[in-house]
Amino acid sequence: MKAIVAVDLNWGIGCGGKLLQMIPEDMKFFKEKTLGKIVVMGRETFESLPGKAPLKDRINIVLSKSEFFKDDRIIICRSLNELFHEIEKYDTDDVFIIGGESVYTQFLSYCSEAYLTKIENTYLADKKFANLDKEKTWERVSISDSKNYNNIQYSFLKYVNNQLINYNK
Repeated sequence: MKAIVAVDLNWGIGCGGKLLQMIPEDMKFFKEKTLGKIVVMGRETFESLPGKAPLKDRINIVLSKSEFFKDDRIIICRSLNELFHEIEKYDTDDVFIIGGESVYTQFLSYCSEAYLTKIENTYLADKKFANLDKEKTWERVSISDSKNYNNIQYSFLKYVNNQLINYNK
């Protein structure tokens, strides 16, 4: 399992149900990494997608405790156990955790890698991602050259989890 996220300098990821910044190359990076894969998200993240529609050419799994939330276009899991059982059907390298904050928090220790777009700016954010630079089990293994979009500097980083927890046990 892997996590993929865009963060600002304070590790903020969103505000008011929206991304902090829309960067076309970040969207392209996200699509390249997740196309043909399994994406796992919370209900609020799903409902924030354009048109409240599943991401195309991906298996969309939504974690939601709400019995009122139903959508035939996606797989809905009501508990962590149900979700873990569901993803056993797939290669764990093909499973991407895509948000939001509570889903990242619940699954980060089970992720082997994290792909970050680090935006060199700070924004008003009501949702955050764990600061992997302060997490003892996570190690940054790569960083791209700095890129620029509309005077916003950003780079792509990859982290690996050196103490992966196996959810099958």
